[in-house]
Amino acid sequence: MDFGFILASAAGEIFSPTTAAYALAALGLAVHFGYSGLLNFGQAGFMAVGAYGFAISTLSFGVPFFVGLLIAIIASSIFALLLGIPTLRLRADYLAIVTIAAAEIVRYIVTTNQLTPVTGSANGLAAFEGGFYAMNPFPEGSYFGMNNRDFFIRVVGWGLVAICCTLVWLLMRSPWGRVLKGIREDENAVRSLGKNVYAYKMQALIIGGILGALAGMVFTLPRGAVQPANYGTELTFFLYTCLLLGGLGTVLGPVVGAMIFWVVLSLTQGILYGLIESGAVTWLNTVQAGQLRYILVGVALMLLMIFRPQGVFGNKKELAFA
Repeated sequence: MDFGFILASAAGEIFSPTTAAYALAALGLAVHFGYSGLLNFGQAGFMAVGAYGFAISTLSFGVPFFVGLLIAIIASSIFALLLGIPTLRLRADYLAIVTIAAAEIVRYIVTTNQLTPVTGSANGLAAFEGGFYAMNPFPEGSYFGMNNRDFFIRVVGWGLVAICCTLVWLLMRSPWGRVLKGIREDENAVRSLGKNVYAYKMQALIIGGILGALAGMVFTLPRGAVQPANYGTELTFFLYTCLLLGGLGTVLGPVVGAMIFWVVLSLTQGILYGLIESGAVTWLNTVQAGQLRYILVGVALMLLMIFRPQGVFGNKKELAFA
């Protein structure tokens, strides 16, 4: 078993585009749940809306990259409004029910056979990333062991993470952010001060949804394809794992949590596959090993919740509202 290769593969996941996408989406959940107390179980739906909004506008209408980006943001904002209008005046658990159902509705709509010319049905859409890579300023060559396309998507993905983290940090230090954290703790007290709690919740839902839409785009661009199977309910649960690993009410927590999540997944997969290939483990095949790694991550998460429930960057005061 080549431990050097396994460790190198795991280290490569730290700054992969997929990790950047998870960091962005988990940051959106931090705005929703960590700072606002909004229990959104449909972040995968926001990612799907962003990815399909960009892909459909590019393939069907031939719009430039930045117009497709704007369409994805607008589509996620409309999606947030549709979810928030009937639920944000009710208890938090209503939002959880609606969001998890809405994410599945989005996934089933894009797989409808009647919409195959537009959404590609179960096969999804492909070949929409040309406009993005046409902006690549890096000439052909090797960059830290990567070709210019891989290096470009990493620069864009992590640059976007840095920008979004800075914006969220500034927002949460502003009077608007302080009101949002007050709503998380006791929305009746905030309402008694004359604040429009409903409007603040809606704004937080839209902002977190936009972060999810951007994550959906970063998630699909390296693959050059968007497929509905990638946006199942388990994706939202993985994002909550990243959020809990890093810390709920933090800005850097979701980013570090996403890094830890993918490094641990890569390490467990590499070690399990190595043990199988070397013959040290005969009672397990590679398909079962792929499922076992998620079990091991689940066990690690349970241990984290027992011994450090506030996450890596969180503090126990942030758990008071949970």
